[in-house]
Amino acid sequence: MQDVNSESLTAETASGRPRQAAFAFILVTVLLDMLALGMIVPILPRLVIDFVDGNRALATDVYGLFSTVWALMQFLFSPVQGALSDRFGRRPVILASNIGLGLDYILMALAPSLMLLFIGRVISGITSASFSVANAYVADVTPPEQRAGRFGMIGAAFGVGFIVGPALGGFLGSEDPRLPFWIAAAFSLLNGLYGVFVLPESLPPAKRAAFSWRRANPLGALKLLRSHRELFGLAAASFLNSLAHAALPSVTVLYMTFRYGWNSRLIGLSMTFIGLCALVVQGFLISRFVARFGDRAALITGLAFGVAGFACFGLAETGHQFWMSIPLVALWGLGGAAIAALMTKRVPAHEQGQLQGANASLIGIANMIGPIIFTFMYARAIESSFGPWLSGTPFLLASAFLAIALVIGWRVTRPG
Repeated sequence: MQDVNSESLTAETASGRPRQAAFAFILVTVLLDMLALGMIVPILPRLVIDFVDGNRALATDVYGLFSTVWALMQFLFSPVQGALSDRFGRRPVILASNIGLGLDYILMALAPSLMLLFIGRVISGITSASFSVANAYVADVTPPEQRAGRFGMIGAAFGVGFIVGPALGGFLGSEDPRLPFWIAAAFSLLNGLYGVFVLPESLPPAKRAAFSWRRANPLGALKLLRSHRELFGLAAASFLNSLAHAALPSVTVLYMTFRYGWNSRLIGLSMTFIGLCALVVQGFLISRFVARFGDRAALITGLAFGVAGFACFGLAETGHQFWMSIPLVALWGLGGAAIAALMTKRVPAHEQGQLQGANASLIGIANMIGPIIFTFMYARAIESSFGPWLSGTPFLLASAFLAIALVIGWRVTRPG
C-alpha cells in the first residue's frame, strides 16, 4: 500500500491535488505538534517547582537542564530521523513520531516524580525531532520554485502554535496542571491516527538511500553541508540566522521589563503582536514575494530587514519605538524560508531527509549556545554603570550575526 501511495503521488502531480492534500496534512501536523508543545510552556515550570517543594532557585536550575537536554536530543536525533526517512520513507517516521509524542505526553501527565518528568522531556526531544522529516516531506511534494512559500507557511504554523498554545495551556493549567498534557496527548494521537488513513508516502522506493550510521550521526550528517561551496555557505547563513533568533526567547521579556518597565499585560500584548506580524509575513507574504522576485531576493531582503529590526530593538529608547520595530523583525522571516528553499535545491531527493536532519542539528547547536551567549551579555550589560541603553546589546549582537549571514548569503548565491 505504501508503494502504491508513493507511485500515485508521483504520477498525479500534474493535477496538483495529491501534493496539496499531502502538504495540508503536514501543515496540520506541524500546527498541532507546536500547539501541543506550546501548551506545555507555561505549565512545565510550575510542575518542576512543585516537585522541588517550592524552591525556586533549584527549580530554575532544573528547568534550565530540561531545556538544554531537550535541545541536545534535537541535535542528536534529527539526523537519525532524517536518515531513517531517506531509507524507509517519510510516512512511517512522521506517524511513529506523532504516536510516540502522544504517549510521551501521557507519561508526563502521570509522572509521579521529577525523574520521570525528566525522562518524559528527553523522549519529547527525541520524538519531536521529526520536524526535520516534515520539512523533507514538504521538499518532496513541492516544486522547487514554490518551496520558500511552503516553508514560510510551515513557519506560520509554528507561530500559530506558539501564540495559541501557551494561552490555552495557561487557561487549562489553572484548573489542573496535568490537564494540558492530556490535551496535548489527544492532539498528537488523533493526528497520528488520522495520518494512518490519509497520509501518502512522498518518497518513492527508487529514490531512497541506504541507512548508515555514518550519515545518521550529527557529525556525519553535517558533512553533507560541506559537499559543495554554495550549500556550505547557506548552512553557515542558516546557523547564524538561528543563533540570532535565540536572542528573542532568551532576553526579550527581561529586556521589556528592565528597560521599559512593562507589566505582564503589556509584555503579553507585545509578544502577541510579534506573533501576528510573523504570521502575516510567513503565511501570506513569502509565497507572493518569491513568485515575483525569486528566492535570492527573498534571502537578501529578509536578512536585511532582520539586521535593521534587531538594531532598532537594541536602540529603541521607548516602548513605542520598540513596537514600531516589530514589523521590521517580522519581515526577517523572508530570509529564513528562502535559505531553507535554496538548500533543498542543492541536494537530490534521496538526501533531503539527511539535509533537513543536518540543518536541524545546526539549529539545535544554536539553541544550546545562543541562550548562554545572550543571557550572559544581557546580565553583564545591566550590571554596568553605562545606563539602561546598554541592555540592548544582545539585540545588537543578533543584528551583527544577521549582517554576516547576509554577506555570506549574497556571495554564495551570486549568479555565475
